[in-house]
Amino acid sequence: MKKEKFACDGSACTLCKLCLPEWLPAINAHKSVFSLKKGEVLFNEGDTVNGIYFVTKGKMKVHKQWGQEKELIVRFAKEGDIVGHRGVGGSELVFPVSATALEPVVVCFIPLDFFIATLKVNTAFLYDLMMFYARELQASERKMRNMAHMPVKGRLAEAFLSLQEKFGIDKNGFINLSLSKQDIAAYVGTTYETAFRMMNDFVAEEILLVEGKQYKILQEEPLKQLAYSTH
Repeated sequence: MKKEKFACDGSACTLCKLCLPEWLPAINAHKSVFSLKKGEVLFNEGDTVNGIYFVTKGKMKVHKQWGQEKELIVRFAKEGDIVGHRGVGGSELVFPVSATALEPVVVCFIPLDFFIATLKVNTAFLYDLMMFYARELQASERKMRNMAHMPVKGRLAEAFLSLQEKFGIDKNGFINLSLSKQDIAAYVGTTYETAFRMMNDFVAEEILLVEGKQYKILQEEPLKQLAYSTH
């Protein structure tokens, strides 16, 4: 991770957009900007929490160890998203997850004590963060329920639909996120072999187009039927 001399302009940062204008000089005085290369880890599960990060450029995966040598991707973060918040508020200030860059990333770092002070002063940001926590809790509960009760093919279908909803599509209609099949499997909560086989089924049924690490949904309705029929 490399510290950058330039400062972000605040246009992609939820913190800067929602805080009081009078608070912005304090943010600029406390924040630091860092860049990461593709595959570089921002923080590891078990590291001590010393601050919060806001993604100002690029995309990241938030993941945790799942079993001996397996990984479970909890969520993905893009420009404007917060990462590191899961380590705040517990009796031990350690990160329960890891965060890794999926492409070149720029993050804005806010020290923990200043972040807490910001919450006390800026009610609009506090409200937005509270709503974000509520949405993330609902998503986590749904993910755990699906892993227990939904067939893998349904989880895979829902994964592609949710990725398209979050990241949108590029000019060629592919989901605007480059992901390895191993990452897809880790996001769904299954083995690489199972995810690969079921993706091939989607391709054979002309529901999905796969080109390397790019994925294009050709038919949404069959995926919706698989993803939501058991809800």
